[in-house]
Amino acid sequence: MNNRSPLFEGNSSERPSILTISFASDPTASLGVQLASHDNGLTNEMFLPGYASVGGVPDDNDGAESTTLASKFGVKVGDYLVAVNGEGFRRFPPDFPEEELEELAADLDLINLSSIEEGEQEDAENDNNEGNDSDDDSNNDNTEEGGGHDDYSYKPPSPEEQKRQLKGRVLHANSSNPGEVYDKLLTKIRQVKAQRDPSNPLVLSLERYMWDSRVHSWSRFLSARRGNVPEAMTMIQAHERWRNDFFPIDLTNPSLQQVMKAHAVSEVDIGEGGHAAVVYIDFAKLQMMATGQDLSLDVVQAFVVYTETLLSRSPDPRRPRTSQFVDLTGVNLKQGFKVNMLKKLYRTFEPNYPETLEKMVMYPVPKALVSVMNAMLSFVNEYTRKKFVITDDLFVVCRELGWNLKEIESCGGVRSYMKKHLKHGLSFVFDE
Repeated sequence: MNNRSPLFEGNSSERPSILTISFASDPTASLGVQLASHDNGLTNEMFLPGYASVGGVPDDNDGAESTTLASKFGVKVGDYLVAVNGEGFRRFPPDFPEEELEELAADLDLINLSSIEEGEQEDAENDNNEGNDSDDDSNNDNTEEGGGHDDYSYKPPSPEEQKRQLKGRVLHANSSNPGEVYDKLLTKIRQVKAQRDPSNPLVLSLERYMWDSRVHSWSRFLSARRGNVPEAMTMIQAHERWRNDFFPIDLTNPSLQQVMKAHAVSEVDIGEGGHAAVVYIDFAKLQMMATGQDLSLDVVQAFVVYTETLLSRSPDPRRPRTSQFVDLTGVNLKQGFKVNMLKKLYRTFEPNYPETLEKMVMYPVPKALVSVMNAMLSFVNEYTRKKFVITDDLFVVCRELGWNLKEIESCGGVRSYMKKHLKHGLSFVFDE
């Protein structure tokens, strides 16, 4: 047995990591990203931690070294801006203490946080003394008129606690004036940059969430239920219960290893032309292996392992995508097609990974049997069914999945092509 973990825990979490970006080295520098506003009063924004996120990170031109801070700090699409110079611009309080979260910029020798924190603390104390921040829900005046505090029982918050409260500040969106909080955030950034004060440089605090956290997944579940909030909430809660029950997966289970080693379920990740990575299902192998034994749970587990792995590697965690390719080579569609296996995969995928399927391609299916196959797939809902491609034309397969037809032909077929581009499958195989 090797030293890799035998348990697959799933590739998502509700716990964010944090990214602190300082402009101390160049107060006039550009962050170099496109911000997206989330202050629009929409139901798909209800689980977002802040009112602005990174909507785009422009590619570097001609391979030249980028001069933007975004590239130096590794800013990614989907990062959420939650504080500016220690002042929170949050939709709700943080769920985890900051000291428990991973700081992604910890190894960068680009910031002097000690001087920054001193500047932030001075600002926080001034704000608290002046009492001018009416939007700060976490810094209320606790004194009572005429009575004051009991000197023996009251202990004022420490400077560190004041700083924590200010950074976790919640600002409530104005339903009658969408965009107000987002504008305040931009104004704060402009004000700090305009001062060009070396002792108080611009400092942006971002949070990065994983692809299946509620921050990113809620909009997918809401879309799957066509904007019906109660139904979407029921669906996402059922998904979260399923995750708790389904994981971890014991990768050393002999029957699961049998499926993994045979590459009966695997992946093809070409990464060309913006096409999604593909979960590959060799249906003939699955049917042969299932003879005399029930491998349905193992097939579902293998399918989930690859689906989670590929979705976690999507370049945009807000819109994770995979495709699926069912290789029917060698399967007698009239007599030997066991549709129950596909039903079990569908019943796992559909309620737990909504709006992540780019294409489902089934090949080769003779034209004369396409109607038969469609009838067999009547259990698939109409919306998902529109993403299915049933064909006997390899050119159509390549067009839909972004594969290279000439390379497939030179490899001698789809199975050899899959093995050539296998990137993750071997990491799930444990030698005895």
